[in-house]
Amino acid sequence: MMKEQFENEDDRIQDKFKQKTWNEIRTNDSWAIFKIMSEFVNGYETMGRIGPCVSIFGSARTKPEDKYYLLAEKIAYKISKAGYGVITGGGPGIMEAGNKGAHFGGGTSVGLNIELPFEQHFNPYIDRDKNLQFDYFFVRKVMFVKYSQGFVVMPGGFGTLDELFEAITLIQTKKIGKFPIILVGRDFWSGLLEWIKTVIIEKHANANPADLDLFRVVDNEDEVLEALDNFYKKYNLSPNF
Repeated sequence: MMKEQFENEDDRIQDKFKQKTWNEIRTNDSWAIFKIMSEFVNGYETMGRIGPCVSIFGSARTKPEDKYYLLAEKIAYKISKAGYGVITGGGPGIMEAGNKGAHFGGGTSVGLNIELPFEQHFNPYIDRDKNLQFDYFFVRKVMFVKYSQGFVVMPGGFGTLDELFEAITLIQTKKIGKFPIILVGRDFWSGLLEWIKTVIIEKHANANPADLDLFRVVDNEDEVLEALDNFYKKYNLSPNF
């Protein structure tokens, strides 16, 4: 399938309102199904051989000297030593820190990368045979969720929030099991959590108070490992690696 090329954002918007010919539909829209299928097949086959890991989400823009980069590296190192594999988005920033910690912790280090016009490139700490490339965000998110034993969410931007609320929604609606969601950094997350509590739940009743129990907020690597270990002890399970 040929990728659609646009010179600017106006062209991209105009394209959505253009009446397409049957040949354009077959070339660009219908054949996209096979590209999507190929990403699912490759993702399932690769991740099926690797097995479930702990997903670490966070900003691609976080610099190596940032305290949250250093903390993400410590977290990944510690949970890798405890037997948990690590999945990240495969790019720079927090993702690099997660793969780096897993790499030096001797654990499985997986990268699920996405083609973007900026920010994203593979980091060098992903295991050679555990490096996947995606064009479609929704396929990539399926891989994160399907093969995650838990979610560690570091500070990030819109992409991180998207991944966080995807996990919360799927657990809330019982589409996946109630795996641990661990938000790292009370200072960073406190404003959002207060808004969820006071506006979404108390003012508008758009969620249940019990939904706040779907995640836990922590500040350091020891608390992350404790949350993961407590979950697995509760169900008499053990890390995948």
